[in-house]
Amino acid sequence: MKPIHFVSADEAVSHIPSHCHIHLSSVASVPHCLIQALCRRADAGDVTDLHFHHFHTEGPAPYSEPRYEGIFFDQGFFIGPNVRPNVNAGYADYLPVHLGETPRLYRSGAIRLGAALVNVSQPDANGMVSFGTSVDCSVAAVECADIVIGVVNPNVPYAHGDLVSLDRFDYLVQDDAPLVTANFAESTPTEVIIGKNCAALVEDGDCIQMGIGALPNALAAQLGSHKNLGLHTEMFADGLLKLIKAGIINGASKKIDTGKVVASFLLGSQDVYSFINDNPAVLMKDIKYTNDPWVICQNPHMKAINSATEVDFTGQVSADSIGTRIFSGTGGQLEFVKGASMSEGGKSIIAFASRTNKGKNKIVAEINPGGGIVTPRADAHWMVTEYGAVDLYGKSLQERAKLMISIAHPDDREMLDRQAFERFGPHYHNFSI
Repeated sequence: MKPIHFVSADEAVSHIPSHCHIHLSSVASVPHCLIQALCRRADAGDVTDLHFHHFHTEGPAPYSEPRYEGIFFDQGFFIGPNVRPNVNAGYADYLPVHLGETPRLYRSGAIRLGAALVNVSQPDANGMVSFGTSVDCSVAAVECADIVIGVVNPNVPYAHGDLVSLDRFDYLVQDDAPLVTANFAESTPTEVIIGKNCAALVEDGDCIQMGIGALPNALAAQLGSHKNLGLHTEMFADGLLKLIKAGIINGASKKIDTGKVVASFLLGSQDVYSFINDNPAVLMKDIKYTNDPWVICQNPHMKAINSATEVDFTGQVSADSIGTRIFSGTGGQLEFVKGASMSEGGKSIIAFASRTNKGKNKIVAEINPGGGIVTPRADAHWMVTEYGAVDLYGKSLQERAKLMISIAHPDDREMLDRQAFERFGPHYHNFSI
């Protein structure tokens, strides 16, 4: 391995020209030292019109702030709490895309990358580094960007899977800032019930996918008596780590990547990050691979569990927005919905509380105007709330309305039934399910 030559963060970003698009490695592994250096250039009036692309990021997000209007413009592929207010105020923006297709945006030239800014692990003996907790679309970014800057950080775990050679980098920077960790809130009683209802649809030997947060952790807590589960997912956190360490998730029944945990990015405690370090049982892969429905479906009995902000009578799922207000992103929901549906014995599951924290019903006659449809009704299968689980597959619109109302909050059912009658006409009540 040739000697490594490091430069300062300010020196590295000084080579990024104005009027270009920049990729950031994301989630827990954002290269904050490079962002701060770009802010110093912006404050000095030395750069303008930079467009940023990333998955949801943790930590400060000055690239979305009003003070840098006209200098920075954030166009994220998934919106987190740190940029959400600025996106909805118009200072930043959301670029709708299935996360599994984000590498194609770079590789096809749809987004012409001027620079890629990524955190990486310390190199191995062959000069290869890992993207650690956030592979996402960084592999494609490093391949395609005009300027590639790597931040070598000893806190980035050396994860097996997709690696990159130090030779790919134009500039290397040293940093020892810890990765951002996250502790998710304890599951509510409602989330625990939803978790139990979902767990009842999971059988021994299934391969699972779920997100991160209180509800996925509630589900994970209900899988403690299962055996030989597999994990093929975008991301995982502490709830699933407990199942991996207990041997409940062991990948023994997987047909591809047998015995391996497969993911693309992580967010959780330091225990999660330490677990993947030099662990050959975990593969951190390009999201093009993890989210490809044709890859997903090769594991039989795939159970994909995702969430919703609203679901209408017909099974249309809104998950990236609340009306016109952008909340998160399309993510990989539809990719896993399709993959699980194509899997032999697979199930696509949308799990959500029947009401919001403010008491507003999530099962609705019509999605709020402006709300994005992430999963179309033709792809709707299992719907789960704290009041039960129903399968919409093979059901007509009126049948679906009755099924959805059956798992709505009891205090909302009369209103919803009246709305269904108004929508479908007087014959709506003349059949049973």
